[in-house]
Amino acid sequence: MKFEKIRLEFTCEERVARITLAAPKANILNGSMIGELDAALSHCAGRTLNAIVVAADGPHFSFGASVQEHLPDQIAGTLRALHTLLRRIYEAPAPVIAAVRGQCLGGGFELALSCDLIIADKTAQFACPEIKLAVFAPAASALFPVRVGQAVAAKLLLTGAAITAAEAAGRGLVAKITDDLDAGLGQWLETDFLPHSPSSLAYACRAVRLPLRRVFEHDLPELESLYLHELMATPDAEEGIRAFLEKRAAQWTKPALAQG
Repeated sequence: MKFEKIRLEFTCEERVARITLAAPKANILNGSMIGELDAALSHCAGRTLNAIVVAADGPHFSFGASVQEHLPDQIAGTLRALHTLLRRIYEAPAPVIAAVRGQCLGGGFELALSCDLIIADKTAQFACPEIKLAVFAPAASALFPVRVGQAVAAKLLLTGAAITAAEAAGRGLVAKITDDLDAGLGQWLETDFLPHSPSSLAYACRAVRLPLRRVFEHDLPELESLYLHELMATPDAEEGIRAFLEKRAAQWTKPALAQG
């Protein structure tokens, strides 16, 4: 299987699949990369595995989805493809571990949030900056409250603020922090995943993901509809995207003055 934006490798006697975002330094999740990630995960579905690792080349995990592909003529296909990918992770036959260093933003953060576990080095930072472009992150809005609680999710989703690896670990979002991401990941796999039955791990994944069933069956479709049919009907949503692409300050619509 040939890829251009990612790599797919099988290690540890083919019991671990490693999927690497291979378009540094930004590792933008554009349509091509999303399609390749989906194909790689589909290939993993037919194998006996103890873990699936989603990692990235370069100093950053991902700056997020392609902003260009969020314009009105492309956004429906973009969201559909991304959300299909996240569902593929939800259905994966083994624990899915995101290995994060540097910036993990927007759609890249949603990718990490959909994984069962996150291991990060001390450079990692997580954020959903979509509100700064006058839009919101549908998948993060559905997944984040389940992972860390509604109050913490609201703080990040409504402000676009970033949190460090240490802060994310304190909230339970990051399972493990390491000084050396590759070495730390290798040791974690060796001690906590490879000794277990891959068959039993597959059943355990189904069990621990049960709280996410509503997210993927009900919440995410509802939020996708809110984004496409209501948010994108407002002038500010398109203005925020175009202002970012044109590297200028956005001009928001002014609220009408009350009469009387």
